[in-house]
Amino acid sequence: MRRAGAGGIALALLAASALVVLVPTRGASARDTAGSAIAGRVVGVVDGDTLTILDGSQHQHRIRLGGVDTPERGQPYGKVAKSNLSSLAFGREATADCGKADRWGRLVCRVSVDGRDVGLAQVERGLGWHYKKYEREQSPADRVAYAEAEDEARRARRGLWADPSPVAPWEWRHPKTARFGPIPRRIDRGEPPVEDAAR
Repeated sequence: MRRAGAGGIALALLAASALVVLVPTRGASARDTAGSAIAGRVVGVVDGDTLTILDGSQHQHRIRLGGVDTPERGQPYGKVAKSNLSSLAFGREATADCGKADRWGRLVCRVSVDGRDVGLAQVERGLGWHYKKYEREQSPADRVAYAEAEDEARRARRGLWADPSPVAPWEWRHPKTARFGPIPRRIDRGEPPVEDAAR
């Protein structure tokens, strides 16, 4: 085994420091960014209530719109809600006032484009519910505005409210525990249920 001389050690340290510089660094985590404002361009729209903002430092921030829950992909009006958010925000400059990060690491924010709250616009157009479960995270003024916007969209039967019984996204995501309580689990093997087999 060869011993490295002082020159060898210096060369190894130089190589190691070069590797550190070459490793790309990521922006601040969502948890670090919560409680702040982000300004940048909307570079992606995931669905009717989630978008991506690219800030001036070229860091991408996945944003969940606060105060609104829109239909999921595959749910009636899910594509319409995504398309509407795209027309409101995609490719445009936006400001996001963020209060927290959710359990998926997305920032939960009030997003404005040209001074307009795009989450509120989704509710006004009948493409989302005022997410009352988290309304305490909204300012009192926003809480009132979102509740009134949903009531008005319902009365006017706009968007998803044209459906006589729209299914809320939180019920769509968790059908086993929605309204009717847990659904018993049964493995479907193509056999009739036990009570039907006796007939």
